[in-house]
Order: sequence, then C-alpha cells, then structure tokens
Amino acid sequence: MTDRRRTNPPNGGTAPPIFLSSLSTADSLQSKRPSRTRRPDEIRKIFLKTGLNPSATGSAYLELPLPTPPPLPSSTFLPASSSLKLTCSIHGPHPLPRSQPYSPHLQLSTHIKFAPFASRVRRGYVRDAQERDLAAHLDTALRGVVIGERWPKSGVDVCVTVLEGEEDAWWGGSNVLQGDNSGVRGEGADGGGNWGAMTVLAGCVTVASAAMVDAGIDCVDLVSGGVAAVVEDSTAWNEGNGKGMVLDPSPPEHERVVAAAMVAYLQSRDEITELWVKGDAGIDIEDLINGAVHAASGSRTVLAEELREAGERKFGEVAKSGSEKVLGTRPGVSNDVDMTG
Repeated sequence: MTDRRRTNPPNGGTAPPIFLSSLSTADSLQSKRPSRTRRPDEIRKIFLKTGLNPSATGSAYLELPLPTPPPLPSSTFLPASSSLKLTCSIHGPHPLPRSQPYSPHLQLSTHIKFAPFASRVRRGYVRDAQERDLAAHLDTALRGVVIGERWPKSGVDVCVTVLEGEEDAWWGGSNVLQGDNSGVRGEGADGGGNWGAMTVLAGCVTVASAAMVDAGIDCVDLVSGGVAAVVEDSTAWNEGNGKGMVLDPSPPEHERVVAAAMVAYLQSRDEITELWVKGDAGIDIEDLINGAVHAASGSRTVLAEELREAGERKFGEVAKSGSEKVLGTRPGVSNDVDMTG
C-alpha cells in the first residue's frame, strides 16, 4: 500500500550515474580501484565526540574518515571507498512499566538502524533482519560491561543510527555496472558476504561504550570493537600464496576477503564479551582473533582519551584543581565570612 503522506523514493540503488566513457576498457576501470596504503597492523584514524545530543542522557558520534584516495577522473561521481559515520543516544535509566515483572537487574534494549541513505541500495524505514542481528550482537557485547545490579526495576535504551555504512565490496568489481545489485549487497565476485557489517558492528560497540559513560551508566570497563581479516590480494603481505592478515580492513581496498573476526574487548580485564567469526580462516583462527583484539586495543586508546577530555569539559576546573574546588575553596582566597549589622 502506498503511503500518501510522503513522497516515496524509487526502489533499488541510488548510486550516482556512471558515464560510458569511464568504462571503455577493463584496465581503466581497475585503475580507479582504491588500494590500501596503511600497514597491515595499522588501523584507520578515529574521530570520536561525546555529548552531541542534549535531549539524550548520553550521546556520542564516531567517524572513520575516508582514506586518501587516488585522484579520480571527472567521468564518474562514485567515491573510491566509503567512510563510517555512527551516532549513538542513550535514554535512561528509566523506570520499567508496571505491567512488567520485577527485575533486580537493569533491562538493556539495543536498537541499530541504518539511515535510508547509508548504503548504495536504499534502506527501508522498518528494521530488517540484518539490523536486528547487529542489535543482538551489540546487546551481548554491552551486557558483559554494564553493572546491572545497581539499577533494579529500570531500563535503558541504546539507539545507534548508521549515517554511512561500510561497503561490502568495490562498486566496480561486480555486475552492478550492468544493473545487478548483488555486488552492492556483498554477493558479487568481490563481496562474498556482508563483510562491511563487521566494521559497522565494531564501530557500534565503541560508540555505544562512549555514550554509556557519557550517560553515567556504571560499567566494569570500557569496551571497544576491533576487526581483523584474512584478505587475498596480488600485493598481500607475509605470505607467498597471495593471502595475508590485516587489521581494520576496508573491503573495497582488497580483491577478496577470505575470513574476518570481530571482537568486543575489555582491555583492563583482558576479556572478550562478543566474538563474531565469519569465513574459512583455517588453522589461523587464533591469530585472526588476536589481530582483532589488537585492533580493539587501538580503538580503546582513542576512546579513553576522548572520555578523559569529555570529563574535563564537563566538570571544568573540578578535575584540575582537585579537592579544593570540591570543598568550595579557592587557592589564595580567604573563606572567612564577613558579618555586617
């Protein structure tokens, strides 16, 4: 049934046009493919900011900027790669409805929703199966962090909005140019699956942890997400068979992703609250998980630094001057009260 209250967009992909002059030869098309310029053990730069949504109890924004792409010709408007942009809002803790039974623990509710313009194929307004699956992974990652005993008969809502998601494959490596959307969805020759969803989930874990701390929810530690993958490239590292392991992979930068692992890691406690492994990693599964842990440790460095700066901004001089400000005194100023008649 057509909704007459809004102008419905067209179904299918919403990618910018590609001119035939840019698709004259296969070599010219391959020259536009992005390549990884980072080291295999180097993650992308992370921009993280807290307290951006004043109407929420706590909020955070995370962005993985675009890598430095090669100069693109003017014959196409398609970007070489994609960036990741996430926002998270925390609502609560709030009392549970009277219809629900008594709960001695905090009731956690997680929601992940892609914006309609977050991917090349336009998303619907109703959550699909992939969004519900990612929300279940996020719920498992956060339940091992929150101290739920301190919030009985209460609930908290964690809402993550994906403004721009990681692509599953390179736009020129599938039949999407001939009108097939399988490559855009990660089912083409380069895709093989939703590899970009693992990077999205790792970012959701990190941004949700920052928002939880900004909301004042008691947690045992900071949880951060990290991804490692075994890729197959003509310029792969460490091995002579064309395969190598990289941290924080970007699927458009690699010819083929063989396997990937995503972890939600607590560095101070050396614990993993969520593990998602996909693909055939073979006997190198432990090395793949250790690589994801190293990527999560790098994300935690940015997370801890931003929360420290947020605390200084939030509490002002209290965090710098120590107990003198807490007691209501100022250095060099007398606290005597003048009594006048």
